[in-house]
Amino acid sequence: MKPWKVLHSRYLLKRWWMNLREDHVLLPSGVELPEFHVVEYPEWAAVVCLTEAGDLVMVEQYRHGVQRTSLELPAGTVDEGEDLLAAAKRELREEAGYEAEDWTYLGRCAPEPSKHTNYAHIYVARGARFVASPDPDESEFLRLHLLAPQEALRLADEGEIVHGIHLAALLWASHRGLLAG
Repeated sequence: MKPWKVLHSRYLLKRWWMNLREDHVLLPSGVELPEFHVVEYPEWAAVVCLTEAGDLVMVEQYRHGVQRTSLELPAGTVDEGEDLLAAAKRELREEAGYEAEDWTYLGRCAPEPSKHTNYAHIYVARGARFVASPDPDESEFLRLHLLAPQEALRLADEGEIVHGIHLAALLWASHRGLLAG
């Protein structure tokens, strides 16, 4: 497959956390798309975290896009120049108050490869300990949940966990046998 040729680009919106770009592209078939929108996001890090007792650490928060609360893994954006593992550790500490020594990188996946430029990097943290109260960003209002991994997988199967990246992370970790206590 040949890549699309960008004939012209312009930014419609530039913010510290995302940019919206409009590309005028020429497809390999010769068809032109004068308004193809691309969202430039920073990289993300998500953590499948298991405590020393084998519980899965999750957070619940309101998500305005879907206008409901969402049960999710500790996760967030990677700051510019920040190491991926350092970002995962920071997000776990900030959102849940946990730290771990045993970390495994599962890999990366593209949240929306047709229109987004970023990847989500998935880690598994095992043997985590609660070290201090969470310290989320001022826009985050989180409720901490500790679940048996099988309970989280049941909630995923029943459609109660809706965040696509977090579903992928849980299923990926389960497939690799990393959710077992």
